[in-house]
Amino acid sequence: MHPMLNVAVKAARRAGSVIQRASLNLDAIRVEKKKHNDFVTEVDRAAEEAIINVILEAYPKHAILAEESGAKGMGSSEYEWIIDPIDGTTNFLHGHPQYGISIALAHKGQVQQAVVYDPNRNDLFTASRGVGAFLNDRRIRVSKRFMMNECVIGTGFPVSDQSYLDQYLGMLKDVIGKTAGVRREGAASLDLCNVACGRTEGFFELNLKPWDVAAGSLIVQEAGGIVTDLSGEQGWFESGDIVAGSPKVLAQLLHLLAPHVSK
Repeated sequence: MHPMLNVAVKAARRAGSVIQRASLNLDAIRVEKKKHNDFVTEVDRAAEEAIINVILEAYPKHAILAEESGAKGMGSSEYEWIIDPIDGTTNFLHGHPQYGISIALAHKGQVQQAVVYDPNRNDLFTASRGVGAFLNDRRIRVSKRFMMNECVIGTGFPVSDQSYLDQYLGMLKDVIGKTAGVRREGAASLDLCNVACGRTEGFFELNLKPWDVAAGSLIVQEAGGIVTDLSGEQGWFESGDIVAGSPKVLAQLLHLLAPHVSK
């Protein structure tokens, strides 16, 4: 395992311990509302602090982009860690065991190392660029299914920003009509990992943040999948509009979404 990936794994597991201890007494957790349907807890902040401490202990000069504490050291290093301490905070608060920790390392703007950790299942997804993607040290690949009526597609609903809800509902209707089913589980990083290991054949969501997709996108790519924006281009990191899947499924999914994409 690459030394920087090893640090990311250590950080993710430490955050997982913080989160799972807190999950034993959810009623005691203090919750703040950032905006409509967008929550942050003291546990998010404690988990993020644990991650950052592990990283900066090993690499004190690296930059950090984290969901709760923002950007630190930007422009001072070629290396940037992109962190979501709890992807799926709403699930966590409700005791719904579908949330994860997402940590990516970018070098000169390109993600090179990725970890997504599901502390409930103890599933550790990792990837290093050019080396492959793994689930608990087992190599993973995207699904071989390509007939859309046999495929299950993951997605995420517009929650905090509902200005594009009508656009999204048009997409969802067409995807439901052409596939074996759609799943909405509430944690984009894990949704991307589901594509990478073949649990689902594709995924699409709008208006995500860099920390939602940085790690999961590399894991999909290293598992043989493709990640694009709604136009099939590489603007997904900037726009937050993402589509992922195996090459054959991605092409068909983009075709289904195309009528609803603004030109």
